[in-house]
Amino acid sequence: MTIIRRAPRQAPPAGPSGVFIAIFTILALCAVAFGAAWGVTQVLGSVFDRPGGFQVPAYLILILGVVALVPLLLVAVRLLPWLMNWYYLLPAIVFLLAFTVYPIVLTVGYAFTNYSGINSGESDTSTRLEVTKLSSTQLQIVGGVNPQTEFRCETATCAGTPIGLPDPQDASKKARANTIVGIEGSVVTLKNPLPDFFNPVLVNRVNPIEFIGVANFTDIFAKAGAQLLPVLVWTVIFAVSTTLINVVAGLVLGILLNNKRLKFRNAYRTLLFLPWAIPAVISIQIWRDGLMATNTGALNRLFGLFGGLPIPWRDDELWAKVAILLVNLWLGFPYMMTATLSALSAIPEDLYEAAEVDGATKWQQVTGITLPMLQTSFVPIALSTFAFNFNNFGLIFLLTEGGPKLEGRLATAQSTDILISWGYNTAFTAAGNAAYGPASAIAIIVAVLTISISVVNFRAAGVFKEAQR
Repeated sequence: MTIIRRAPRQAPPAGPSGVFIAIFTILALCAVAFGAAWGVTQVLGSVFDRPGGFQVPAYLILILGVVALVPLLLVAVRLLPWLMNWYYLLPAIVFLLAFTVYPIVLTVGYAFTNYSGINSGESDTSTRLEVTKLSSTQLQIVGGVNPQTEFRCETATCAGTPIGLPDPQDASKKARANTIVGIEGSVVTLKNPLPDFFNPVLVNRVNPIEFIGVANFTDIFAKAGAQLLPVLVWTVIFAVSTTLINVVAGLVLGILLNNKRLKFRNAYRTLLFLPWAIPAVISIQIWRDGLMATNTGALNRLFGLFGGLPIPWRDDELWAKVAILLVNLWLGFPYMMTATLSALSAIPEDLYEAAEVDGATKWQQVTGITLPMLQTSFVPIALSTFAFNFNNFGLIFLLTEGGPKLEGRLATAQSTDILISWGYNTAFTAAGNAAYGPASAIAIIVAVLTISISVVNFRAAGVFKEAQR
């Protein structure tokens, strides 16, 4: 009897199905490898769970996962030789998953939770109590305190309350997690038995991360008058205004510097290009502390020479917004100027020569030839600039820090805050109390608004129709 072996498929499946099969296969192999690595680390953690035992580092999952993934990839390519081509994309796929897909999934997940500095799933040291071990499942509270009050229990017996038990011999280790079954007097009954060698002396309540549905979104919209609406209005005004100002400035300078009869035009180009060459972080700090400081700034000192009063660049809402537009003009016009010069170089000189023969003035040449020819290349640039400024966090954070403060506005959403800085303040400043859940909800709102506005702009500009051609 002859056994016919089926040869491995050399060519990938045609069409989109081949792409999906390849990506699914690679993702499945990664899931198997790193899932096995996670299981091994759990086993190692339980084996070394004893006094003086080795604490399994988190990065061991990555090392074991890579070790397990290599042979799996070799086996897969022997069964499916056409998969080898996709291995060249494996690093890009991994980075895409790790630094794009995973953060997006995490952000969306946190938006529907109470995740914050308090509700972080870690031990709350403000609820720390001293205990002695009575048995593997019972602890005695020391000091005559009321554990129900200290643990802020939702029920009389504290049943179901998560707790953490720090290692008495090594405080750097993560607290051992457990759950309270009930409390009678000062005796706490635990759900999971403790090892014989583990004798805790402290216990903390653990504030878990819980699913709260759309509560973060409803809270944001309920306070829309104090944060969402004013911040959104200023964000749109800032993005539109700074884009128009920078585009106009770049166009004017580009057209002027494109004149071959202009003397020293290369020197002018070099000088005007310098603001773009200097890192924005340095430029913004020079503007903030060197030029726009209220009492010592160079601009106010110059105004003082002519009898002018000092301008409160960062202390007045209107002037702070003017300062933002001025500084962003300084940072942005060189890019627009360079884009204009590049686009102008593609316009044939014959058009201008023919216009001069027909008696067209310079202004007529600009309005009849230059601007229409620049429209095709400048619309995508203007739209991308608008999208960038819609989320221009660095400028706001470094120049005004969202200030000045206004009465009736939340501390995380002040006069010059834009949507992205509002989300940052909510998550990463003391004013926001590390409210990662609400900040994630703000991030989703920002993403939806950015995508919606971009789609509207692209449709209005006819970019989609141009792409279909």
